[in-house]
Amino acid sequence: MRPSPNSLRSILTAGFVALLAGCGPMLPGTPRPGPTSAPGRPEAPLVGGLIDRPIDGGTRAAVLRESAELTRCVAELTAARVNFSPKPDRMDSDACRQIQAGLLGADMGTVARMSPGQPEMTCRLALAVSIWRRQSLEPAARELLGSDVVQIDHFGAYACRNVNNGVGSTRVSAHAQAAALDVAGVRLRDGRRISLTGDWHGDGPEARFLRRIRDDACRIFGTVLSPDYNAVHQDHLHLEATDTRFCR
Repeated sequence: MRPSPNSLRSILTAGFVALLAGCGPMLPGTPRPGPTSAPGRPEAPLVGGLIDRPIDGGTRAAVLRESAELTRCVAELTAARVNFSPKPDRMDSDACRQIQAGLLGADMGTVARMSPGQPEMTCRLALAVSIWRRQSLEPAARELLGSDVVQIDHFGAYACRNVNNGVGSTRVSAHAQAAALDVAGVRLRDGRRISLTGDWHGDGPEARFLRRIRDDACRIFGTVLSPDYNAVHQDHLHLEATDTRFCR
């Protein structure tokens, strides 16, 4: 028996409503279901949020976690529009190597550029530097110095050498694994240059800026060394992205 026109219309209407409920856009104000995962498996964290997240007590641990695998680390950088070009692993000697490393290029989400450009470093260091640049260095400059950072001056990351350039030490430096960056200072949009050599000491805005970014770095990097540590670091901040915990 064929259904009546009214019955057919009711069936089609019910099917259309069910289709909207299952596949169509949700009405304004309707709560969306949260992400699901397989039974017994934790949800995967969202990729791309770490670099744009304010620094807190969990930032350092998050850097270590999100950079444990190269693909995940690169995904975090890419999602935040940071250019990072991975390179094949390289062993230059028993002590000097680059593992899960590459070239850190421009951060398209900021105006500050590294000088010299494209330093070689581990992806973990690139992730830590990118967080520090966006969440500490740039906002601190605007707040305390009233200008944007347009250039970050550094002495490089990868260097096959011992701690303190071998002076009085036989311990291999983190630079020998491309895991540390030495930052000498910054240049501002208004033309000023702020340096560790000339501006660390005192209580002016320049000194407060440098100490602020050092203190913030201690919550991101494993080891941070400044002029307060020793004479070797009078002209730079040593920022080391390793599973360590030392700040001075």
